[in-house]
Amino acid sequence: MNVTQDLDIITLILHASIVVKVVMLLLLLVSFMSWMFIFQKWFSIRRANAQTDKFEREFWGGNDLAALYQGAVNNRHTIGSLERIFESGFREFAKQRGQKGADVGDMVDSARRAMRATFQREMDYLERHLAFLASTGSVSPYVGLFGTVWGIMHAFRGLANVQQATLAQVAPGIAEALVATAIGLFAAIPAVIAYNRFARDIDRIAIQLESYIEEFSNILHRNAGHSPAPAAAPAAAPVR
Repeated sequence: MNVTQDLDIITLILHASIVVKVVMLLLLLVSFMSWMFIFQKWFSIRRANAQTDKFEREFWGGNDLAALYQGAVNNRHTIGSLERIFESGFREFAKQRGQKGADVGDMVDSARRAMRATFQREMDYLERHLAFLASTGSVSPYVGLFGTVWGIMHAFRGLANVQQATLAQVAPGIAEALVATAIGLFAAIPAVIAYNRFARDIDRIAIQLESYIEEFSNILHRNAGHSPAPAAAPAAAPVR
């Protein structure tokens, strides 16, 4: 086998030591999972933004709150994060309002706590797999570097019994070791870029949801003295 053949990527991987092969396989697996989570997160954030914008248009378009609530109950499995927050807050407000002698402040505070709990569940869902992307971006280069160091050590050990080493003898071993670092960077760079982008998008959604919670709480406080709200439907865990 000549030097050109030895420096072919596939050949380098096949002729690498067992430790370097394990490192490469691990990094390729991590890279595959990272890309899978990147596409999943991209679609989920895109869907969350579209659902939030749609419900905000309906909510601030002057629609009746009772009608919006009933629509959220009927389509509980397909609504977005903002509509789930609205549903939980309105349900709790209606429940407290049905009790005799309920204080307005207590009713609004109870609704706000219910919305906060739903908000936290929605944020946990949106942030799922972000920690994996962060870990991939920070750890993969070091794992690849470990494979490279090990591969170079293995290459130089193979030259221990050679009286005169040439570049042609050393190059394939060093090249196959450097492939591990290349694969580590291939896994890390997209994960870092995706994490930064998704973290910024999720922070923007979180600010939007928190602002809505405060605005809706003020609306409930103003409407607390009006006609009774409709009976709340039983709660059900959202289906993802």
